[in-house]
Amino acid sequence: MSSESARVLVVGAGGIGGIVAGCLAEVGTDVTAVSTNAAIRDAIASRGFRLRDEGEERAVPGAVVEAPDPAARYDVIILATQPPQVEAAAQAALPVLAADGRMVVLQNGLCEERIAAIIGAERVVGAIVAWGASMPEPGLYDRTAAGGFTIGRLDGAPDDACRRIGGLLEAVGPVTYTDNLAGARWSKLALNCAISSIGTIAGERLGPLVRSRRIRRLALEIMTEVVQVARTRGVKLEKVSGTLDLEWIALTDAERDRKLGSAGLTAKHALLLAVGLRYRRMRSSMLAAIERGRPPAIDFLNGEIVTRGQTAGVATPINARIVQTVWAIARGEVASSRGLLDQIFDETR
Repeated sequence: MSSESARVLVVGAGGIGGIVAGCLAEVGTDVTAVSTNAAIRDAIASRGFRLRDEGEERAVPGAVVEAPDPAARYDVIILATQPPQVEAAAQAALPVLAADGRMVVLQNGLCEERIAAIIGAERVVGAIVAWGASMPEPGLYDRTAAGGFTIGRLDGAPDDACRRIGGLLEAVGPVTYTDNLAGARWSKLALNCAISSIGTIAGERLGPLVRSRRIRRLALEIMTEVVQVARTRGVKLEKVSGTLDLEWIALTDAERDRKLGSAGLTAKHALLLAVGLRYRRMRSSMLAAIERGRPPAIDFLNGEIVTRGQTAGVATPINARIVQTVWAIARGEVASSRGLLDQIFDETR
């Protein structure tokens, strides 16, 4: 398989999957997308993938089907569903994966391990997404933050297959490679546990939220618990997008004492504010899933930290409170609001 001749299947045509499939189609890749959503299929059949980036919109002809042709074989299958659907998606797509093909995991969380249990670690490629997207209406894809991918494997350094997949994904954004996929994934997980959860609970885009010092403090404490759990597992954390050092941003014991301030803590707030403003237009995909009546991915994010923290004997009370609140929103027991974040902040002092 060369990146030029690869046959690609993108499973999921939401915000991320639609951008990926549309950008690949735009450069002439043999790509098919799968969506169970008839409105998405109809919209793309009539108007193509409508890709919007910094206000500019373009339409790219493409194919979206309800299910792949069972007789087809794909060199690369890109999993772009929400995390709760990823294992079922992998099971359904496995029969059409070529004998030497690879599945690419785009989901946030630690989903590579789940897919490896289905198809074997040697066939799994992790691609950490460092950009944002939303689907305001079926077939319209809005890139909400710039960025690319970090690509790696669970069981070793990037191989030729990884680099061919990287060549494909360059059509979407810049690609870097890592020989420490676990460390890169855990660092991104820490960021997602903060950003996605606070966006879901508040019901707002990221920009206005990070201007609040209380919300930034809550985000720092969420990430600190993730880092503590990662340390117990011997994970060597990588910098997110080469810049955000989670080992540094995690609160020290002194900084966790709410009575104390420091230049270091001020710097952490400043960095978090800068990151938040960079992704200011980002809206939580978990919130979008809830609005569409789908289960939130919270158990794959903060819930993963709570479960692994329990196993390791690490307390994660703030992540646990986040999980409870998101599920309460999903069940319709409470509505998303910034007041919920204030409540969590006050109750976890």
